[in-house]
Amino acid sequence: MNKSIPDERELELINKYTVSPVKAEDIYKFSVVLCDNEIDRDCERFDTGALRETAELFKGRTGISDHSGSAKDQSARIYDTEVVIDAGRVTSAGEPYTYVKAYAYMPRTEKNASLIREIETGIRKETSVGLSVKSKICSVCGEDIRNCNHIKGRFYDGKLCHAVLTQPDDAYEWSFVAVPAQKAAGVTKSFDAQGVIKKYSAGGAVTEKEKTALSADIGGLLRLAAQGEEYRLSLVREGVKKCCGLFPSVESSLFEELLENAGVSKLLRLNAALGAADEISAPQFAARENKDMKSNSEFKI
Repeated sequence: MNKSIPDERELELINKYTVSPVKAEDIYKFSVVLCDNEIDRDCERFDTGALRETAELFKGRTGISDHSGSAKDQSARIYDTEVVIDAGRVTSAGEPYTYVKAYAYMPRTEKNASLIREIETGIRKETSVGLSVKSKICSVCGEDIRNCNHIKGRFYDGKLCHAVLTQPDDAYEWSFVAVPAQKAAGVTKSFDAQGVIKKYSAGGAVTEKEKTALSADIGGLLRLAAQGEEYRLSLVREGVKKCCGLFPSVESSLFEELLENAGVSKLLRLNAALGAADEISAPQFAARENKDMKSNSEFKI
């Protein structure tokens, strides 16, 4: 049996999305992994509840290329989904590996022949989804990560800070991409702010949901920017303190002026170098041999 041809049950599901009934031999079906609960390249992960909700949201969603908003780039549609649990695999967060598997179809046309060939040969494999979520929970404190002081990608008490995505409320589309965010599925989960801005600039109407999402996105960026600046200033203070320790005769205001506009990477390198210089210049103590004493109780500089 040709696995790329839908069976009777699958054909019934596919025909729910067609204008007129299609025949099985005219359809090419395939499966894709949309998203999972592993921490991805953006330091985010779905919780299992969100994966189940996401699976339902993506039924009937169109498949395109590189998140293009053009109708001419539509190539496939999802007709069914399922949540799969791999009990033999544990994520970095200590949970059973779970993912959303989607089943998609496209017509066997001359236009799609090359795409089908690329799928069959493994060239077109990685996928990415566009969706929005209501909540992003900080793995460190349990609060909304857009409001707390923790920063994704940093370690706190030996644990990687990441966002746990919950309550998905809309699924836009899924795409074939070259470099996905999630290692297993290639998921782009963030709200398409650039797309909305481009739409608005072109005179298009922006929905209330898009306005709300864009506002939340900008608010999150502003909070992250404030946290980043707070971190940079802490590095400036550390650098000034170390400079004053090495050069006590120089006024601290001079070091403050020199480091005022320095970036984070340069400050990190400078503070590391100053720390090393401070260790070298510190008094070196060596034990003095004392034959009359059993222990080294006297030292010399």
